[in-house]
Amino acid sequence: MQALLSGMRVVEGSAFIAAPSGGMTLAQLGADVIRFDQIGGGIDYRRWPVTDKGKSLYWHSLNKGKRSFAVDFRKPEGKELIAQLICADGEDAGIFLTNFPAKGWLADTALRARRQDLIYLNLTGDRHGGSALDYTVNSKVGLPFLSGNGESPSNNPFPAWDVIAGQHIALGLLTAERHRRIHGQGQFIRLALADVALATMGHLGYLAEAEVNKESRQPVGNHVFGSFGHDFKCMDGERVMVVGVSPNQWNAIVRVTQTQVQVAELEASLDLNFSNEGDRFKAREKLKELFQPWFGQRDSHTVHQALDQASVCWGPYQTIQQLVQTDSDCSIDNPLFEKVVQPGIGEYLMPSNPLNFEGLGDVPVTPAPMLGQHTDEILELMLGLSRGEIGKLHDSGVVAGPSA
Repeated sequence: MQALLSGMRVVEGSAFIAAPSGGMTLAQLGADVIRFDQIGGGIDYRRWPVTDKGKSLYWHSLNKGKRSFAVDFRKPEGKELIAQLICADGEDAGIFLTNFPAKGWLADTALRARRQDLIYLNLTGDRHGGSALDYTVNSKVGLPFLSGNGESPSNNPFPAWDVIAGQHIALGLLTAERHRRIHGQGQFIRLALADVALATMGHLGYLAEAEVNKESRQPVGNHVFGSFGHDFKCMDGERVMVVGVSPNQWNAIVRVTQTQVQVAELEASLDLNFSNEGDRFKAREKLKELFQPWFGQRDSHTVHQALDQASVCWGPYQTIQQLVQTDSDCSIDNPLFEKVVQPGIGEYLMPSNPLNFEGLGDVPVTPAPMLGQHTDEILELMLGLSRGEIGKLHDSGVVAGPSA
């Protein structure tokens, strides 16, 4: 971790992936991110995967480096405490992130009446304010038909739009904070998960392909669309993914597989120019057939060494278990990771932010908070409540501290 955002305070009310990951990104860059949690935990506090004791590895992984304020925001007193925290004084405060509905006590007008220069980012499912999840958005934009056979859709297990939306959240808040510093103006920022997906589909040319070329992208299996790339099976059954997008990458594949003559003959017979990656894509099946024998006659260790020596762009196929147990990139050998003790769970590998700012010292990775771990210090040091007032809030069930 590197604390470039030290001094910035963000209040977060969130659940699931996109909003918590946006807050976590800022926290791992040094911002003081305070999430308010329902006493006993919100709707995602016990979400899978969980430990054998029922602790959510999901929740704790997405909330590293934050502080937790446990408060019953179904009660008027709890809502008032949260509103005070969101709109607290200070040039680095007054920043709020949530995917809860921006209405009632969390309406922008209600909060902005307390602090005019409030920066408020509200994540919704769609542009109309309706609900949506990554899977429902992904089905809408058509990508599952590219993973399947073109007729039966196949869902991808990776929540791409949630993750990308999380980065947009961090970017949006930082952009609004810069604008406020220069112009003194707050912002209400709307971000829809579906719009993140639609924008990305446009940026990558999927939409233009359908509109301009009058055709939809077709499924290509393990090929790489518009270029050459495929998986190959080694003699011992292990597989590698090999990609030749740039001229150097393509030439390296041809050299290492010792197929220069066969590739030239195929190029001439098909009247194609393999220096053009589009032509390589047109010939993808025949090129795959040319290269496969080289891989099938060698074990994976030999293949890995040869591909590295030839500077081929490649990667091994491995399970997540193999990644964690055997890959040095997913270990403390990589400065991205540290072994950190997570209270209630134990010690395991935790990543910091992958951004690396040269010349700045690192700060240790901070685990997720225990639920309500920082309740009392927030009430006392930020909201200015006395010990007696804090005690009464505990006694009435409005707030709570950490539980075992």
